[in-house]
Amino acid sequence: MPATTTLFRAARPIFQQSASRTVFRSSFPKTGRRFASTAANGETASQSWFKRMWDSPVGLKTVHFWAPVMKWALVLAGVSDFTRPAEKLSLTQNGALTATGLIWTRWCFVITPQNYLLAAVNFFLGCVGITQCTRIFIYRASQKNLPAAAESEVKEVVKS
Repeated sequence: MPATTTLFRAARPIFQQSASRTVFRSSFPKTGRRFASTAANGETASQSWFKRMWDSPVGLKTVHFWAPVMKWALVLAGVSDFTRPAEKLSLTQNGALTATGLIWTRWCFVITPQNYLLAAVNFFLGCVGITQCTRIFIYRASQKNLPAAAESEVKEVVKS
């Protein structure tokens, strides 16, 4: 037990310095443009949008672009589950999707380069998860009230 406490104490300054942010920040140009290339400004103006997007640190050839594009499949799967009955939905799965969406939405604004496409997909993933969890809670609450109502109906039928 003391070994893990010592390990956590030793690791705390590493996480507090946010060294990963400084490493990422130093590796990207400070041009102020979202899809700016690493080339000189005069050369950038003559490039096409596709070329700037291709050479960008969050462009088409990076995981910063393709991860959010592929993650939209999770959002669409969650939206398609709106048609499923609430008793067939998994609270654990939808809770995990909600937590993932909300945590990563915040993280997308902390990392450098800030990834707005990833933030958008995670925000909608969180919204879908919250909606599904709400449906599950409403269904379970209605099931708890159901036996009491069913018993009163049975008593009325027996009295008749």
